[in-house]
Amino acid sequence: MAPSSPLSGTILVHGDRSLVGMEVAPSISVSTTFRQPETIDAPLKLDFRNPSRHVYSRYSQQVSTRAEHILSTINHGFAITYASGLSASYAALVFYKPKRIAITDGYHGCHRTIEVYKKSTSVDLKVIGIDDEFQPGDLCWLETPLNPIGESRDIQYYADKIHKVGGKLLVDSTFAPPPLQYPFKFGTDCILHSGTKYFGGHSDLLCGMLVVKTLEEWNILHTDRCYLGNMMGSLESWLLLRSLRTLHLRVSRQSQNATGLAKWLQGIAQTPIGKTFDGVPGGIISKVWHSSLQGKDSRGFEPSKQMEGGYNAAFSIFLSKPEYAARLPHVLEYFVAATSLGGVESLAEHRLQTDPSADPRLIRLSIGVEDIADLKADLREGLQKLAAIKPKL
Repeated sequence: MAPSSPLSGTILVHGDRSLVGMEVAPSISVSTTFRQPETIDAPLKLDFRNPSRHVYSRYSQQVSTRAEHILSTINHGFAITYASGLSASYAALVFYKPKRIAITDGYHGCHRTIEVYKKSTSVDLKVIGIDDEFQPGDLCWLETPLNPIGESRDIQYYADKIHKVGGKLLVDSTFAPPPLQYPFKFGTDCILHSGTKYFGGHSDLLCGMLVVKTLEEWNILHTDRCYLGNMMGSLESWLLLRSLRTLHLRVSRQSQNATGLAKWLQGIAQTPIGKTFDGVPGGIISKVWHSSLQGKDSRGFEPSKQMEGGYNAAFSIFLSKPEYAARLPHVLEYFVAATSLGGVESLAEHRLQTDPSADPRLIRLSIGVEDIADLKADLREGLQKLAAIKPKL
């Protein structure tokens, strides 16, 4: 039976039904090893994607297998999980063995992972920009929407560009999980997610994920994962499976909240000094980035065609003074002053605290599932408090 929507709640709740036992809620096993059957035959060749039994939790265990089945279905490919988003990033580098990597901006952690990978190879791995000329053997590492600002990049354009020379395209779609964006539709070869964010959704687990197009690729990644040793633990897998049940409810609400807040904040940013917008004085916010605020670029790309299920729930604002940015997260009530994103609670982060390369005036917002009126009121009051700060003499 086909799902009733692009991100079906039925699939999220029942997509692992072929692996379900007698229990209604998934059980968690903390065992690392499992009893072997009595046999005089040669060792069994197990299908680790659909295991008839488990041998050792490094290879498979019940809850992670169930989670991967659901993740595969909703991402329209073959998903494999890892201990963190960065461990998934490293696994992608081992898998593709690129001659060069094309990457521009985005999450600083992925840039650091590339530096670690470079230590493990005798090849002088060159890093170029995504708008440089590509060569055979290149891997284009495209993050969209872009961390931390939340603006979108044209997947199809970069897919065509890298495929023209025989290279591969990896898309980090962490900011846009299903149903917001489906990168395979636009020529992506591999999708990367930090499942810590929206797939986990409750700020209580670390998870990474790669999605590939074929079972053959999945099997290679699985073998690599066994010997890299970067699989998820049992508890994290159980938390992930629990969280996936409500993904469609959480992400849609977060996207709607964020899009509304971005438009409202844009109104404040466009208000001149001496004027007010909805009770907030102008001159405090200088700029708002969000996919919904992007117009067509010079090539005709417009984000709504790519983000078919709604816009991203994490984005950034640029305050007019560094001291405003340093103080804003700590004068808010509902926004928690913390890093990360994708959880049910809204977060406000002075980005400089975790990314030394960030502008000191940048605030990254991760929008949760609270009532938008309450989030707007919280930001309004916080911005009013900033406006009341007396300038230093």
